[in-house]
Amino acid sequence: MEFDEDAGLDTSQVSDQRGASPLGGMGGRIAVGGGGLGVIGVVIYIVVSLLGGGSSSGGLGGLTQLFPTTQPGQTGATAPASQALSECRTGADANKRADCRIVAVVNSVQQYWAQELPRRGVPYQQAQTVFFTGQVSTGCGAASSAVGPFYCPADQRVYIDLGFYQELQSKFGAKGGPFAEAYVIAHEYGHHVQHLTGQTERVRTEQGPQSDAVRLELQADCYAGVWANHATSGPQPLITRLTPDDIASGLDAAAAVGDDRIQKEFQGKVNPESWTHGSAAQRQKWFTNGYERGDMAACDTFSGPI
Repeated sequence: MEFDEDAGLDTSQVSDQRGASPLGGMGGRIAVGGGGLGVIGVVIYIVVSLLGGGSSSGGLGGLTQLFPTTQPGQTGATAPASQALSECRTGADANKRADCRIVAVVNSVQQYWAQELPRRGVPYQQAQTVFFTGQVSTGCGAASSAVGPFYCPADQRVYIDLGFYQELQSKFGAKGGPFAEAYVIAHEYGHHVQHLTGQTERVRTEQGPQSDAVRLELQADCYAGVWANHATSGPQPLITRLTPDDIASGLDAAAAVGDDRIQKEFQGKVNPESWTHGSAAQRQKWFTNGYERGDMAACDTFSGPI
């Protein structure tokens, strides 16, 4: 994956809270969608409406013990945004630095949806991505990096501790790479698109192989594929080259966070009735669907079997 070296980057779409003082505690209430989070805990979708406004109190509890909080220093640079991201000016910087690369991906994803959704009669509202270290306060409650990347519809922001990308390889066995990272970001912005289009409101069942929660996650994977299809096209694309190897690394990352893979690794057995994100094969299928078709209409995961 390569970026146009002369393209300008918009760092206003990213809030850099790395190195900020950790929260005084994980108190308060947090609504976490998906179920089975003590096992999964990665690439989840935080959404108050999923639990009908209900929540688990006292923070993330046992989840942080299964997936310990990333310690400061594991995410690379921890300088405030004014110092760290001020150096992310152009695509040339994105080709050299990991955090600048994520800024460029955020810009690219939002550039696409800002064009596509209005064409379908849906106004697009930009969503900031927040880089954090360890713990963060969100519109959905307090969260730790143990949760993995997530989208909060209450404040319409995507949250990520960049140390997750290391864990994606070390804990979940993904091969990694720049486009694997891009897939994660594009998936979370898929949730933002669902929020804007009202798809989130369709979620009623929280667990199971055919549950609404799984359908929501697979649709976000499909939307990530749709963006990938258009990432190098359109007016002034930030990304100039995607190779088959790039797409393969995205598919590999999608499989690595499949419910069956994670359950087998951390529980020793697979229980489809507790799935919240879909199997490795399903996640690859729906990303591929979006990538090959390049059309949101190919992402109707709510009709028929998945």
